[in-house]
Amino acid sequence: MVKEIIHDPIFLGVKSDTATKEDTDTAQDLLDTLTANKDACVGMAANMIGVRKRIIVFDNEGTYTVMFNPEIIKKSGLYETEEGCLSLLGGPRKCKRYKSIKVRWQTADLQPRVKTFTSWTAQIIQHEIDHCDGILI
Repeated sequence: MVKEIIHDPIFLGVKSDTATKEDTDTAQDLLDTLTANKDACVGMAANMIGVRKRIIVFDNEGTYTVMFNPEIIKKSGLYETEEGCLSLLGGPRKCKRYKSIKVRWQTADLQPRVKTFTSWTAQIIQHEIDHCDGILI
């Protein structure tokens, strides 16, 4: 179900809780909401739709990917960039990102995964994991 986007920086600034198998409906709501906003958004975290769980969805080179409990375990190639956010009003903001990140996460069935992401996809994932950690750009 497409959900309303949360804009409250106080709500968004709180760290999210660990996601469980019971949170698959939230993952589907995130996918539905991202799809509905695909012209303005390439990734979302659960707190953006009012759920404080560590779930992100993002455009992974043309295919939507869902991650439960993602964490960056390795990073390299720090650079400065600008990003916008569907949850934050106003224009793009400056931030620092890494060109390459290694991420550990779980599928919706809580199966563990590890993969290295680079470039644009890595930037999107970093932005969404920041949301899970209560960090706003």
